[in-house]
Amino acid sequence: MRSIDPATAAALPPFKPLPLKPPDVGVERRADGCILLRSNHAPGEGPRSIAHLLQQRAQAHPDRPWMKQREPGHGPWRQVSYGEALRAAESIAQWLLDRGLGAGDSVMVLSANSIEHGLLTLGCYTAGVPIAPISPATSLLSTDHARLRHCAAVVRPRVVFAQSGAIFARAFATLRGTDPGLVFVSADGSGEGAIALSELTGTAPTVAVQAAREALGPATVAKVLFTSGSTGLPKGVPQTFGMMAATIAGQEGLRAEAPDPDLIPQSLEWMPWSHISAGNIGFNSVLWNGGTVHLCEGKPIPGQFEITIRNLYEVSPTVFGSAPIAFGMLADAMERDPQLRRSFFRHLRYMGYGGATLSNDVYDRLQALAIAETGHRIPLTTMYGATETQGVTVTHWATERVGLVGLPVPGITIKLVPNGAKLEVRVKGPTVTSGYLRDPERSAAAFDEEGFYKLGDAARFVDEHDPAQGLVFDGRVTEDFKLDSGTWVSVGTLRPDLVAACSPYVLDAVIAGQDKPFAAALVWPSAAGLQALADDPGAGTAPDRLAAVLKARLAAFNAGAGGTSRQVARFAILGEPPAIDAGEITDKGYVNQRATLERRDALVQALYAQPPGAGVVVV
Repeated sequence: MRSIDPATAAALPPFKPLPLKPPDVGVERRADGCILLRSNHAPGEGPRSIAHLLQQRAQAHPDRPWMKQREPGHGPWRQVSYGEALRAAESIAQWLLDRGLGAGDSVMVLSANSIEHGLLTLGCYTAGVPIAPISPATSLLSTDHARLRHCAAVVRPRVVFAQSGAIFARAFATLRGTDPGLVFVSADGSGEGAIALSELTGTAPTVAVQAAREALGPATVAKVLFTSGSTGLPKGVPQTFGMMAATIAGQEGLRAEAPDPDLIPQSLEWMPWSHISAGNIGFNSVLWNGGTVHLCEGKPIPGQFEITIRNLYEVSPTVFGSAPIAFGMLADAMERDPQLRRSFFRHLRYMGYGGATLSNDVYDRLQALAIAETGHRIPLTTMYGATETQGVTVTHWATERVGLVGLPVPGITIKLVPNGAKLEVRVKGPTVTSGYLRDPERSAAAFDEEGFYKLGDAARFVDEHDPAQGLVFDGRVTEDFKLDSGTWVSVGTLRPDLVAACSPYVLDAVIAGQDKPFAAALVWPSAAGLQALADDPGAGTAPDRLAAVLKARLAAFNAGAGGTSRQVARFAILGEPPAIDAGEITDKGYVNQRATLERRDALVQALYAQPPGAGVVVV
């Protein structure tokens, strides 16, 4: 993390106004070294449930578009209004109730975001039947379906949905083998024995639907989300309406001005609903703000991000949130295309990133683009949390710093616990789950003696004497390792700094070195960087020149890095992209450090061989 001196900051154009309250935090320091943080802002209003929220918004503006999605082949947008969404949700709820489904049952969703998936979600919410979306990769890319069968054993579904029964036929067969009584539903009616979703949406609702909605309360489980499974099989995390409502209330507590009744927020969403960020925080925020979400089938990987770019020519978001990897690719595209830059910034108020640290280099490039287009800098916020907690901290003020965790959302208490040389983050509040579904042992281990959930991350203050400046992410406690000298390496801070030092040639990296004499890296080259080298008429192949450029960049980085914990002595360039099916990267675009090192162990061994193995570059 870096900061800008006051004189430099004063010379820069101002930020666009951020309609959020300034930081105000209460700090309690205990004798045992623990530090408790709470926002001094009170939570605002939240909905009774998401089902009640849908009903209110549909009554207020029934014809307003709620969700849009392109026809196949990047065709025209199709849409569903708030009124249509409510009618479909009530019909689906009636169908579920007719079959006797209730709070002890579930509906499992195998496919990606879609209008039909969204309507089914709202129908389950209205009926009080938990919905369990899982990553499509679990069904489509797995060879043995072990995770799919595990997830089904946890949530015990009675109904399974996929957008296309034909595409998910193998997964349907696997699940049918575990429970012959399962009912399968597909959007298009395809799939052996599958029911078309139109049968559900064509069901006439009765008074039973209203009764089911009125029975919903804060403790009602709305859905089950699964963790990434980076340390074993995924854990099922119940998500209650109370957790969701408290997340909205916390964000409302930070609102500095009343919403503009004439503003219909527009968003473009690619992140999967099987994760907390898009599936809860984003999905519910659109409903709360009466906005319109455009579903994007692009992803921040080569060959698919172009779809996102094409959509951004037509959709000018009010707020744009994504993973840090997507912002780097977006900066690449906008630097080449003024038309894209103009469309992207047309209505943009601020951007948000999460799940990993945004590099200083990408931040600077985004701000240069914003200034060129708007004359202002654009605030970048970040919300931090987990599947088990929703969002628990947020950077809700304009700042030049990246890598911030922010400060507690109103209603949340953060506890920083000394753990070696670091402060481990723990959290308590109404957004935090009470435990894992059908897993009492891991549930008990997840909380400390005071009931704080242990996130496994570390954080530190930007300024210990001024806590209101916020917390900085200080790495995963479980990812950090020691060199054989006993020196700790903070992976969570070294990785983004390495990527920034090698910009724009490196897309991402993983850091190796546990119990070794030095830290080393495996790096994925960026498409933009490779193309720039290929276009350069210099001597040698693009890969050879890339290795030379990275060697020079890392040598300069090491020279100013300080001790061995911040220096990278060797690296290797990866020719194969991170594999979703092997757990190297999530469907949100976040790299799994541990899974990558384990899967590519032979290359890791080559980094430390004497002499170095093939493809290894010594800095």
